[in-house]
Amino acid sequence: MAGHSGSGSSEKKSSNGVNELLTFNAENMQSNMKTIYYSRTFLSIIGGVVAGILGFTGLKGFIFYVLLMAFTSVGLIAKAKFSIHTYFDSWNRVLIDGFLGGLMSFVLFWTYPFLCQ
Repeated sequence: MAGHSGSGSSEKKSSNGVNELLTFNAENMQSNMKTIYYSRTFLSIIGGVVAGILGFTGLKGFIFYVLLMAFTSVGLIAKAKFSIHTYFDSWNRVLIDGFLGGLMSFVLFWTYPFLCQ
């Protein structure tokens, strides 16, 4: 994952002693968001196939999806070395973004094994 130019604290002292607020590189933020969306979509597809093969129906399948996305969020946070504000502008980017898009992929591949039986 790509971060901003500074490391450690959220403020940096300039040569004249004034604190400057660090800014994010838009290209790095966009790359990080793509990584989140690709990770969630891929795991949603794999999770949907697994849920369909295991025969999860109804509420069990949706609980499986929520647990899968929670596991994905923890994995992404660990990948960022638990320093979210170095790579993203807010926690919502890691925890929530891509949840509904992944849900559509999950449902599609969750129902597919039932059609093949």
